[in-house]
Amino acid sequence: MKRILITGANKGIGFATAIALLEQRPDVAVLLCSRDAGRGQAALAEIAARNTEWAARAEMLELDVADSTSVHAARASIAARFAAETTPLFGIVNNAGIGFESDDLQATVNVNTLGVKRVCDALLPLLAEGGRIVNVSSAAAPNFVSGCAPERRAFFQDASLEWPDIQELIDAVASAGEDSRRLQALGINEFNPYGFSKACVSLYTLVLARQHPEFGINACTPGFIETDLTRPVAEARGVAPSELGMAPPQQGTTAIVHLLFGQLSGNGHYYGSDTKRSPLDRYRAPGSAEYRGD
Repeated sequence: MKRILITGANKGIGFATAIALLEQRPDVAVLLCSRDAGRGQAALAEIAARNTEWAARAEMLELDVADSTSVHAARASIAARFAAETTPLFGIVNNAGIGFESDDLQATVNVNTLGVKRVCDALLPLLAEGGRIVNVSSAAAPNFVSGCAPERRAFFQDASLEWPDIQELIDAVASAGEDSRRLQALGINEFNPYGFSKACVSLYTLVLARQHPEFGINACTPGFIETDLTRPVAEARGVAPSELGMAPPQQGTTAIVHLLFGQLSGNGHYYGSDTKRSPLDRYRAPGSAEYRGD
């Protein structure tokens, strides 16, 4: 049984991913993570209502990626629950996130970027050799990078970096605040917290994969999916999410499931919602030619 941990799994793409895995992979069990235990239990009840067999392969784990204490408590819980297994996890899906409607840089980075690192730092030692990590990024990441100066675009594609290099940029951006001149001095011409946080996730994925070649570590965009994070955009415009091209959550699971179990070439890459490798510094539309690293 391959055990997959999914953060932010009580709703949206995280919940849809749990359902997709239970439906498609009888050899998979899911650890459905939720920062609110009550919502996590409600998600488990929904799984049981859909299929009693699925319920036997699903457990809830309280985990708030924004809180180091919560992340370490989750690790201790997993280690105790599966004490007979040194490496009880096959996969980690870092899905929890804050949407692009937030202007709060600190909160956005704390969840979207630092939350991914907290989970990887704590749980990677529990990952079986050959296991996989999927970091849910966004098309907002390459869109953000494409608006940067050439030297900053190169930074966001540099696998030789270490985490302190990424943290240094995060600190510098936080210090710059909304001062456009200071941001431009950092090579950032068009700034938004969400795109920046996801660009850092994609870069961190590249760095982490270099450091841990024994695992399959990749990032992806799920696509433009209707969730609590994106729905406010449609509401603000007074239109239905589908009118803006938002797809249902189940369509956002395709790339995630592929990165967990598909045949992959290379490591540390960023994939589009159509499961094709995509560049880190510019947008590739689903269905267009796959990026080959040139």
